[in-house]
Amino acid sequence: MTNQIRRDEYIKQLLESRKKEVIKSDAINEVSLQKGEGLTSPTSNLSTEETRILMELMERENLFKVTEADPTRKKSLTLKRFFKMKRNQQVEVYSKVGSKTIYNEGKVSAVGRDFVMITDLKDRMWIPFEAIDSANIPYGIPNYSNTHQHFIYDNNLRDKLVRDFGKTVSQRDILMQQFNEETLRTNLGRWKGTWVEVYCSNNEKTYGKLTEMINGIITLNRFKKKEEVPLSDVSYVKSIRLIQALTRLLKLGK
Repeated sequence: MTNQIRRDEYIKQLLESRKKEVIKSDAINEVSLQKGEGLTSPTSNLSTEETRILMELMERENLFKVTEADPTRKKSLTLKRFFKMKRNQQVEVYSKVGSKTIYNEGKVSAVGRDFVMITDLKDRMWIPFEAIDSANIPYGIPNYSNTHQHFIYDNNLRDKLVRDFGKTVSQRDILMQQFNEETLRTNLGRWKGTWVEVYCSNNEKTYGKLTEMINGIITLNRFKKKEEVPLSDVSYVKSIRLIQALTRLLKLGK
C-alpha cells in the first residue's frame, strides 16, 4: 500500500526540496531579457508545484459546481475532463450504438467539445460523448496522473506561443487539439478523403469516402454512389481501408 500524505504536508516537503535545488539560468532567456524581449510574468507567485496542485484542485471544484447547477452537462463535462487527463494514454470505451454495445480500446488522440477520438494500431474511432456508456483505464495499464511526459516544449515554441499564439496554434494539429475544443462536425470536416464506416442510432450502418460536411450532414461517396447521413444520427465513426471497402462491396453488392 502506498503512503499517502495531506496536501499541506506535500507542499511543505516540496518547498524544502526546492530550497536545496541548484537553479541554473537559461542562457536564451538572459539574451532575450538583455534585448528587452522578455516573456510575460508567471501566472502565480507560488512555486510551479504549488500552482499545478492548486489549478487541478480548482478545476475539479469548478466541475462539481457546474454539474451541480446544470445536471444536463454532467456527462459531457465529466467525460471531457477524463479524456483530457488521459490524452495520449490507453483507455477503454463502451459506447451504445442502437441496441448494441461496442467496446473499443486505444490511445486518446483528440478530445473535442462533444466527442473523443481514439486510435489503435489499425483504426481511428470517433465517439460522441452522448453515445458513451462508460470509460476507464484498461486493467494492467499504468495510470498516470498527467500526460506532460508526452510533450516537449522548446524555448522557440514557447516564444512563438507567447508572441504569436493564433498563427502558431493554427499551423500545428497537435496544438489545435490542445487549445481548441473542436466539435465532431469540425473535426470530421478536416478528414475529407478518408474511408469511414458510420454507425447510426437506428442500428443502421454505412460506409464510404468522407467528402463533405455541410449543415450537419455527412456526405459519403461509395464507388459513384452518394449517401448523406445526418450528424445527429451518428453514434460511432470508424476509419477503414480501401481494401476493406472493396471487400464490403463484393460481399454485400452495394
